[in-house]
Amino acid sequence: MKEKFDKLKIGHKLFNSRLMLGTGKYKTTDDAIQSIESSECEIVTVAIRRLPTNLKHDSTSFLSNLDWKKLWLLPNTAGSQTAEEAIRMAFLGHELACQIGQEDNFFVKLEVISDPKYLLPDPIGTLKAAEFLVKKGFTVLPYINADPMLALHLEDLGCATVMPLGSPIGSGQGINNLTNIQIIIENSNVPVVIDAGIGTPSEATLAMEMGADGVLLNTAVAQSKNPAQMALAMNLGVQAGRLAYLAGRMDKKNYATASSPLDQISKLV
Repeated sequence: MKEKFDKLKIGHKLFNSRLMLGTGKYKTTDDAIQSIESSECEIVTVAIRRLPTNLKHDSTSFLSNLDWKKLWLLPNTAGSQTAEEAIRMAFLGHELACQIGQEDNFFVKLEVISDPKYLLPDPIGTLKAAEFLVKKGFTVLPYINADPMLALHLEDLGCATVMPLGSPIGSGQGINNLTNIQIIIENSNVPVVIDAGIGTPSEATLAMEMGADGVLLNTAVAQSKNPAQMALAMNLGVQAGRLAYLAGRMDKKNYATASSPLDQISKLV
């Protein structure tokens, strides 16, 4: 990927890409690897619970086939129902990052989910785990409901981003709570990454046009008929949305405005 002037900063790290990609639900290993390449993402999130404790002896995942000099591992605590579980997963995630040569990687995508049906994040558990992990030096990226006050509390605790859901995980419903997400974006002094629910590139574009700093998605790519092609489409959608946001859209009006001049027009004789 070419160097960009408009970089995403999370903690101490700078990234060219504003698209983050998950690694679950792919039909084949090749689909996952090709999708990561097509997306041009730099942040790849992996559920710690799905990995062996020693990646050097791992023959079950495709992580050893990825170029970790170009990619940044974002361990996530998916499957954690309590703050205590999530904290344990975060420390395991750092150990795994060390195994791929990223000793300075203390990133963690914090998920505390006690609701098995809708997979909605637990705000109390998330706050508790975030406070502990920030004090331990982790760069915490918390997955949350689109709750503006919760987002502010997490920012005050020292979280590096806030990651409000667009809609429930894996639902493909898109961005259901535009108003609250817009409030979060306007009030936040840390990057806002829309996480979960995005199903199409147009929805990713919308998130970025609103002023979100990034998008994290998985199922929309992994469960598409052509994952690598969808990953490319998502990449272009995120880029288009970001460029549109930076360009600034025209003002909306309740009336028409002619695009051609109405005066100084040559008259037919």
